[in-house]
Amino acid sequence: MEENYPDLKDRIQSMFIDYMLIVGLMFTFTEILENFQNVPNWLRITLLAGLFVVYEPICVALGATVGNLMMGIRVREHSEPTQKITLTQSYIRYLAKIFLGAISFFTIHSNPQRRAIHDLISGSVMTKK
Repeated sequence: MEENYPDLKDRIQSMFIDYMLIVGLMFTFTEILENFQNVPNWLRITLLAGLFVVYEPICVALGATVGNLMMGIRVREHSEPTQKITLTQSYIRYLAKIFLGAISFFTIHSNPQRRAIHDLISGSVMTKK
């Protein structure tokens, strides 16, 4: 079966959708917490930081983030593109993506499967339906 791989534009659009969702959830959490008196700052910080620490890795381990779903792309195991990646791989991928930032995407145009550096590190590949 011939795999189709998303280009950089698809991946950036997917990330933008995810970031807008996270910002929307942050505003929602803030509004909900405003209805309660004496909410400790640690709880506010935990809820808001938790969005960044939990959302992408968990969604990717399940197959795709909301942005990925909307763009028709999925994160899969490089050695077996029909399989989802593990939660451990997902966190490795996410941490590499955070630490490398935009640099991580420099390899997309240099390999036939359009794998970013964070994909190479974690053993993942993105496919497009």
